[in-house]
Amino acid sequence: MILLFLINIFVDHNLRIMLKKILLLMALTVFSVSNAQIVINELDADTPSTDTKQFVELKSTTPFMALNGYVLVCFNGSSSGLTNLSYFTVDLDGLVTDGNGNVVIGNPLLIPAASLTIPQSSIQHGPDAVAIYLGEATDFPTNTAGTTTNLIDALVYGNNGTTSATALMTALGETVSYNENANSQAATQSIQRKSDGTYEVKAPTPRANNDGTGIIYNGITTSFSPTNSISEGQSITLTFATDTAVTSDLNFTITLNNGSFNSADFTGNLNITIPNGASTGSTVIQILNDATNDGDEEMEVSIGTVPSNYIVLNNNNIIRVVDINFTTLPFGTPANPTYGNISSTAPAGYYASLEGKSGAVLKQAIQDIIANPSVVRAHTYGDIINILKTADQNPENSNQVWLIYTEQPRSKIDYQTSSSIIGKWNREHIYCQSRGNYGDLYNLPPDGINVWSSTGPDDIGAGLSDAHHLRAVDGQENSSRGNRNYGVDYNGPVATPTSSWKGDVARACFYMAVRYNGLNVVNGNPNENIVGQIGDLTTLLAWNNSDPRDDFEMNRNNFIYTWQVNRNPFIDYPTLADYVFGANVGQSWFAPLSTTDFDAAKVVLYPNPAKNNITVYGITTDAKIEMFSTLGQKVFEQNFTGETSLNLNLASGIYLVKITADAKVVTKKIVID
Repeated sequence: MILLFLINIFVDHNLRIMLKKILLLMALTVFSVSNAQIVINELDADTPSTDTKQFVELKSTTPFMALNGYVLVCFNGSSSGLTNLSYFTVDLDGLVTDGNGNVVIGNPLLIPAASLTIPQSSIQHGPDAVAIYLGEATDFPTNTAGTTTNLIDALVYGNNGTTSATALMTALGETVSYNENANSQAATQSIQRKSDGTYEVKAPTPRANNDGTGIIYNGITTSFSPTNSISEGQSITLTFATDTAVTSDLNFTITLNNGSFNSADFTGNLNITIPNGASTGSTVIQILNDATNDGDEEMEVSIGTVPSNYIVLNNNNIIRVVDINFTTLPFGTPANPTYGNISSTAPAGYYASLEGKSGAVLKQAIQDIIANPSVVRAHTYGDIINILKTADQNPENSNQVWLIYTEQPRSKIDYQTSSSIIGKWNREHIYCQSRGNYGDLYNLPPDGINVWSSTGPDDIGAGLSDAHHLRAVDGQENSSRGNRNYGVDYNGPVATPTSSWKGDVARACFYMAVRYNGLNVVNGNPNENIVGQIGDLTTLLAWNNSDPRDDFEMNRNNFIYTWQVNRNPFIDYPTLADYVFGANVGQSWFAPLSTTDFDAAKVVLYPNPAKNNITVYGITTDAKIEMFSTLGQKVFEQNFTGETSLNLNLASGIYLVKITADAKVVTKKIVID
């Protein structure tokens, strides 16, 4: 316990998981010597009607055993031996077996109630298998092949005469498959473990010993109304129910404190009574509005000590408390972008050395700025969590981050801290870790903005925690993207495709390919095992033009500059990408004029053709843009300052664009698709 405590304090999350697994594996060796382990005690996969009462019961040879570090995995089987892949996984962290050594994972309508609920019809009828492993749920993504590595126990089963799943049995090291329908009563019987380790089929006995011995518990479950999320100023009803009516008053206390959420945040009775003859008791908790923006919080509903003949089932329930006192920022989200409200905070002359350069000389000049070891800072991977909470803050709610790819907000407190990725956000490397081969030198806990390392272009390790290519991302979508190349392989969520992130990732990839020696953006779909290559260059150049830099992206560039003391120049000057990677390679690059003179020859509108957005490039002064249809009707007018991206809502067609600055006028033609 002391060693685990020290690990939790001093070691980063990923390494902590690995060390815990090592310790648990060591503990498992002790278990095998003393025969103290966890087994599959009962399975009811086929239940009446629509399978609303499925369950898996696990049993430990010693009571009150914590199941931290174990995972339950369900596998598909086949009589022809064609499949042996996982389809459903349950992380067992937090579960503890009861005085009989039993714990049940089951559907919400199971009676008596399960300690951990899973959706109805989660468990297939067979031929299939359920297995217990030492590990985390993330070790078994959908379609993971069955294996004996770290396997604790497995049960192969079916519900008809053909119960064999040859490939699955071989993969799990099992020689017997059990038929839930052996007595032609699959819907009303379960497969139960006997004392000799074999199984039989009979009437279900969830949460009770299969042989009828042991303690008969009256379980206590917790539920909420209206939901498990509540805003400040609202109230929530907590209800506590027993399996059967109590035979004398049942009294217990609950606690709600959790982290920063404490007694100052609520009022209500924490002493619960279920009267003699009843099976429910409840209390109403009023959440207070403190009129302070201290972020979303979570209260944890925990039942205290109960009499020995009772068992607390779904304890330690988390209820989200939404802070209604959030603030907003003066620009739009990436899904509804604004342009021109946020200006670059680059110091005067920051890019002066790039003027007139071209080709490899231009690329080197950019690197000399953004990878200058006497100026540029590298922080820890732990610091990135705090950086993203500001850099990727949802402009519409200061208590949320904005997620790339899915383009949606999520509460800052939903950062992934365990193996579960559902509903969580984490850190996405746009230039993938495996392709960059960054290593673990900077994989350390957060140490703040004032602790940093000087880093040059050969310090590839700094890429692990370079915020210019790290974004807040939905955990599941991060796994879906994996290490795939953009465009030719990955184009965002399949179910809800978006495009407002595409220019962002293009400019991040361009930055990485200049900032670090050995990293490149290439055409095509390079193998993910080839270090230093990411694709597709053609796609990324197109995305850079079709998804212009918006205020959100400029704001994060400004904030990251305060930490790293370098900027992404492809955000400050998006057309620079064409001079380094695209159609203008070899041509001399000039920034928009640094004087107040208006040089009409250098004014550029892009992309052209355009869709909903265009960028005016080559102006640094106050200016006005007017757009006219071919019939001479003015359809758009806006004042702006400097290089600006404009959001248009125009019908397809050809338009004349009139730009006025410094008493000079330039006229351009643009096509709207």
